[in-house]
Formats: sequence, C-alpha cells, structure tokens
Amino acid sequence: MAEVPEAVRGGTRRSPRLVTPHLLHDWPLPEPSGTKYSRGQAVVVGGARATPGGVLLAGRAALRTGAGRLSVAVADSIARHVAVALPECGARGLAEDERGSVTGVGAGRALAGELDRADAVLVGPGLDDVAGAVRLVEEVAQEVPAGTPVVLDAYGLASLPDVAREASRALRGRLVLTPNTGELAQLLEREAPQGEELEGDDVSDAAVEVARRFDAVVGCGTVVVADGRIWQVTTGDTGLGTSGSGDVVAGATVGLLSRGATPAQALVWAKYIHAAAGDDLVMTFGRVGYLASELVDQLPRVMRSLRGN
Repeated sequence: MAEVPEAVRGGTRRSPRLVTPHLLHDWPLPEPSGTKYSRGQAVVVGGARATPGGVLLAGRAALRTGAGRLSVAVADSIARHVAVALPECGARGLAEDERGSVTGVGAGRALAGELDRADAVLVGPGLDDVAGAVRLVEEVAQEVPAGTPVVLDAYGLASLPDVAREASRALRGRLVLTPNTGELAQLLEREAPQGEELEGDDVSDAAVEVARRFDAVVGCGTVVVADGRIWQVTTGDTGLGTSGSGDVVAGATVGLLSRGATPAQALVWAKYIHAAAGDDLVMTFGRVGYLASELVDQLPRVMRSLRGN
C-alpha cells in the first residue's frame, strides 16, 4: 500500500482518525487534467440479467467522481440494454448461464483489452452467483496488470475466501474491499454475535483483521482501515441504507482510484462524499426516501464544496 501522509494518517481502534472537511483539505485528490484517457479509465464488471442496476449506479458514480472513460461488462443478454441506459460507457457481454447469472468463463480473454488499459477495476455490482463470481475474480486477476487497483464489492468480495491461491496472491497489496457488516463477518468465515450485525468496535476489529488477511484497504459502514490504521466518518444518517447505496460507494471509489488517488485516500474520500451527499438530500427529502441514483448526482457538488474536484 502507498504511504499515507502523516498529517492525515489513520488512528487506532481506541482513537480513530475522524474524517472531516479539514482532513480532506489536507489530503487533496489529484488534480484532473487532459483528455478522458489521461484523466482515468475505470472498468466495472458485474451485472447479472436480473440485476443490472448495480453496474449502472457504480458506473455513473465513477464518472461523477472524475473518471474520464468508463467500460462496463455485464451478462451478454443485457449488454446492449446497459449500453443504451448508460450511453457514456462502452459495454461488453460476458458468458452467462440459463438464469442470466455471469459464469466468469472466458471473462479474462473477453476483457483483456479493457483491463490492460484500465487505471482501476471494480468487480461485483449486480452479480448474483458466488461460483460465477469466484471464476470472474480469478479471470480478472490473471489479466489485470500488476499494480492496477482492484475494488471488490458484493458477490465479488464474498468470493474471496474461495478464490484460487494464485489469483489471491496476484491481488494482494492493491485490493480495496467495500463489505457491509454481514459480508465483513463472512470474509472471516464466522457469524456475527447472536446472529446480529456487527456493530461498534466489532466492526473495527473485523475490518482490521480482514485488511491484514487479504492485504487490502477495507471500508465497512463508517470505518476505513489501511495498514492497521483506522479512519472514522462521522457524517451521514439512516437514509444512506437504501437499495443501491453500496454500489455508489464502490463506484465512487473506483472513479477516484482511476484519476490517481491512492487506495486509502480513494476509499476515505468516497465514504465521506457518499455520506455528505446523503446529508444534503435530507434537506429536500427528509431523513429517508431519497434514492441511490440521487446520491450519485450529488457527488460532484459535494466534491466541489470540499475543493477536491
């Protein structure tokens, strides 16, 4: 993992570093410049036939956070529809089974050109089959160039314990994981206490352990962990718990990575602007009732207010 500047370095479990506008001002994002190619190329891989929305949300979030060029890969039967729904992207089809679940077969070969050009890759939004996700992650790991950051979300990250050792080794040191609390427990192959969701210090402890086990930057809820250091996002409210919200965080992260942010910086920024976007929407809709797609459209405004665009 790239070294984090001392002025903004994360804290400990007992004293996490609070993420504030002042901290982000001291940790500015790379300045955007040049063409769409030089400003960052993001690739988002996922999208079963029944659940293409995750890729659409993540892809739009990547563009809204500054990625210059977007490619997406989804189940072959919906690739044309996704290309129409998201005209800013290039869309490729992936092998699928009779249910429309992405199988991962031949994915590396199908995506080799896009992965070779990518500045950051996201795998997971809209997948609905663990076995297919495992194969997909393994195929991507074989093709994505060394050093290119890879974000795993949803079924993409749930596949990690079953990914072949060689592929897992290839991803170490450049992984960014965005689990919810249930997925965080699954990555450690254990149940949450009394069958409930992880909370408080349990989240921090589990995130630290997952980050160590997979040599990754990990963000769960309001917590971000990198190299054993912890950041805590203190903004945001219950309305963020809406369908597709996690896809927005994952997409914002890959967008920021593609424009040159480090893994820890990208995830800290993504978590904060996602939460702050929700705070802004509270003024219009109340604490609940706004949509994940509305969070996406708010991201550039939040970034501008932080002078991070």
